[in-house]
Amino acid sequence: NLYYEDINNVGVMFASIVNFSEFYIELEANNEGVECLRLLNEIIADFDTLLTHRRFFSVEKIKTVGQTYMCASGLTSQTNFADMTHILALADYTFALQRQMQYINENSFNNFLMRIGLNVGPVVAGVIGVKKPHYDIWGNTVNVASRMDSTGVPNKIQVTQEIYKILSSSGYTLSIRGLVRVKGKGEMQTYFLDAMPLGASLEDMQTFD
Repeated sequence: NLYYEDINNVGVMFASIVNFSEFYIELEANNEGVECLRLLNEIIADFDTLLTHRRFFSVEKIKTVGQTYMCASGLTSQTNFADMTHILALADYTFALQRQMQYINENSFNNFLMRIGLNVGPVVAGVIGVKKPHYDIWGNTVNVASRMDSTGVPNKIQVTQEIYKILSSSGYTLSIRGLVRVKGKGEMQTYFLDAMPLGASLEDMQTFD
């Protein structure tokens, strides 16, 4: 039997390390690319560890595909609050990712660029597969979140108008990017998420080696 459920007001995030393919080179000196993959694994592990912080309890990792990290917020009745505070947690998580990537760059002498996209809306969540069952989410909301990443700008967080309305009313700083052509949607008005609310910070969170 197929397990699935329809869930409204889910936040979806895609974050891609856009220039990792340039970094990945198979040479004898780096064990035919193994050392490159080792660093990618460490980066993903750091992203996973950030999710264990109490302020991100409403955010769940969905999967990684290559150098793209996907997560979502508000997938359970315990985290999908009517006031949409789980979207604020997801927004804060994107800033935590950016800070962690900066720390990684400084300590590994690299210049990885990360592009992030956010959207919110209804999704279908379910488990597929028999031999290796996998929990995933689907729907237009997910597709648009992915497009916010793929049409985005390195080191920027691109968001939809729906995300803009929630975050701008909660004190976050956003700027208008303008109309962006999105596959399957035509032109969409998008925004950049620039800063957390005045007085908010990530100082209670550590970066990870």
